[in-house]
Amino acid sequence: MNLLLIESPGKVGTIKKYLGKDFEVIATKGHIRDLPEKTLAVNVERNFEPTYEIIPDKKELAKTLVAKAKKADNIYLATDPDREGEAISWHLCNILGIEPMQAQRITFNAITKDAIFEGLEKPAPVNMSLVDAQQARRVLDRLIGYKLSPLISKKIRNKLSAGRVQSVALKIVVEREKEIQNFKPEEYWDITAEWSDSKAEEAKKYKADLFAHSHKKFQPHSAEEAQAVFDAVSNNPFVVSNVKKSVTTSNMPAPYITSTLQQDAINRLKMTLKSITQAAQSLYEGVEIAGEGKTALITYIRTDSTRVSPSAQDMAKEYITQNYGANYVPAKPNVFKSKKSAQDAHEAIRPVSLKYTPEYLSGKMDAMLYRVYCMIFNRFVASQMVPAKYNSVAIEFDSADYQFKTTGRTVLFDGFTKLFNVDDEKSTLLPALEVGDVVTLDKLNKEQKFTRPPARFSEATLVKELEDKGIGRPATFAATVLTISTRGYTQKKDSKYIAPTELGVQVVEYLEKHFPDLMNIQFTAEMETKLDEIEEGGKTWQNTIKDFYTDFVGELYSAYKDGDSAKKEVEVSDVVCDKCGAMMVYRESKYGKFLACPNYPKCKNTKSLDAPEQKPFPEQQFKGKCPKCAGVVSARLSKRGKVFYSCDNYPKCDFMSWDLPIEQTCPECKQPLYCKVNKDKLDTPHCINAECPTNKKK
Repeated sequence: MNLLLIESPGKVGTIKKYLGKDFEVIATKGHIRDLPEKTLAVNVERNFEPTYEIIPDKKELAKTLVAKAKKADNIYLATDPDREGEAISWHLCNILGIEPMQAQRITFNAITKDAIFEGLEKPAPVNMSLVDAQQARRVLDRLIGYKLSPLISKKIRNKLSAGRVQSVALKIVVEREKEIQNFKPEEYWDITAEWSDSKAEEAKKYKADLFAHSHKKFQPHSAEEAQAVFDAVSNNPFVVSNVKKSVTTSNMPAPYITSTLQQDAINRLKMTLKSITQAAQSLYEGVEIAGEGKTALITYIRTDSTRVSPSAQDMAKEYITQNYGANYVPAKPNVFKSKKSAQDAHEAIRPVSLKYTPEYLSGKMDAMLYRVYCMIFNRFVASQMVPAKYNSVAIEFDSADYQFKTTGRTVLFDGFTKLFNVDDEKSTLLPALEVGDVVTLDKLNKEQKFTRPPARFSEATLVKELEDKGIGRPATFAATVLTISTRGYTQKKDSKYIAPTELGVQVVEYLEKHFPDLMNIQFTAEMETKLDEIEEGGKTWQNTIKDFYTDFVGELYSAYKDGDSAKKEVEVSDVVCDKCGAMMVYRESKYGKFLACPNYPKCKNTKSLDAPEQKPFPEQQFKGKCPKCAGVVSARLSKRGKVFYSCDNYPKCDFMSWDLPIEQTCPECKQPLYCKVNKDKLDTPHCINAECPTNKKK
């Protein structure tokens, strides 16, 4: 019997389907050995030696693996093909008594029969350079987290956490918020000319935008300047001064990497960062397909490489030729440049086989997973097609020394856009004009505008920002964005945009003051480069930690010694504790503000702020009768935008309901009747008493 060890339980069924009875496949569910949670577990005095232990809830699994390993003919370590996966294999070697250099470590980029058996034919030792790079990250993050978190908990608020990457990500959000707050809008005016071709038989309207004055870039910044343009142009001819014709191309997009898939899924499919991460994992591990069972559909999903294997390029070439024609296939396969830091051992995210077309899978799998898969499929195939070609024209007009411009284009050859359009521009077909032609000026429009501050980050744009600045790696982007949210450092605005909380701003300002290097974006990006150098075998991981730690520990000592504190004075509310009579105070947790008794722990009374902050429903039309106190019940809007009904006598009366209680009572049980509100009218009254005969009759 052969033993194959993997990470995720989600892959077990897919892999077993291919390997058959000769293999037992067991998932470790991630790390099985790690630094213990309750201690630092890094001996700074002994060259940063880490102490690893079997994770408490994995002890039974470890015993099972040891027992099965003793009986196995071969043990294959098939954890994920990245640093983390290599480290997990190394830890498994330690638990199972295998010498890492004698291990049978296998990797596969996709969970297909061919990829798995190809991996089994080429087992290799554990790559210790990859392991060392992961150890360096783990030890570095442990030192920073375990040293900083107690400090900010003491100086700012209890039970806070800080981290190497999350703190810099939070700083990026805070800096954007400060830009917005400090932004001063500037006035400008858009001037648009509506014109038509005087020689055309059928009048058709076109538009041209003001862009220059005396052939120098110009835009009005006041009503007076805008009116001056109006007065001059309205009384002068609109003459063609330049016509530029060209054939332009639009190049195909690269296949997806982790960050671009996350961004497109958020923007195109309106998914959340968490949901696209889960969807991609499912498509990689295998999904249920009607008639085929669990099948893996895409390659490994944690990648920053746009590389495509020759076999995949051949597969794409054959598919494109058969479905679109040879003229859609480039003379040489398209190759895309990856970032210098990209781990090029990985491929881009792509379908494992183009036989699984969107048409074939339609109706055979989960609808949301299907939408994500279609996007990945189309993007990959489009990446291997030829560019789109256009006939483009730009026409400039002169009128009273002001210059206007209009552009248009027509498709010569659609190329990759046949399958995946990345350009939302609506093309305009312009009339054939020559220099000196005079067109008819039909109307001149002016619109006052003001410059706008930079937009807050969405999940998609924050991921892009982290990638652009080199903060983290593909596997960490989603986790970082979600961590600063769950810690209460950021919050959603308008259900889409990320803004820092007051606590988030406090944390960043304090850390920037005492740990300038740690909070330096460039410094953090350079640390990622150093981790890459360890992976490449060019650096000793302990020396990289030492270079950082020497300065860090000095800053830490100074921060503790400094008497400054960012803790805020307790804010007293006007709410009386109904248990001990004290005036309750405002407290804040990662879930938001709440009221608490100041006599804690003698009195542990708390109150939610949700109810006192309830806003009357903007279209309040109906009033009900409170079944508790006979007071008036009104519609309210929850923080999540859902309508509910509560007593106006709050907080004396805490009645709340999703339906509106009315004055009528049930003729059977005499309990109050309720109505659902459907837009501007009440539905049929119903009794909510489960024991009522009227409900039993139903």
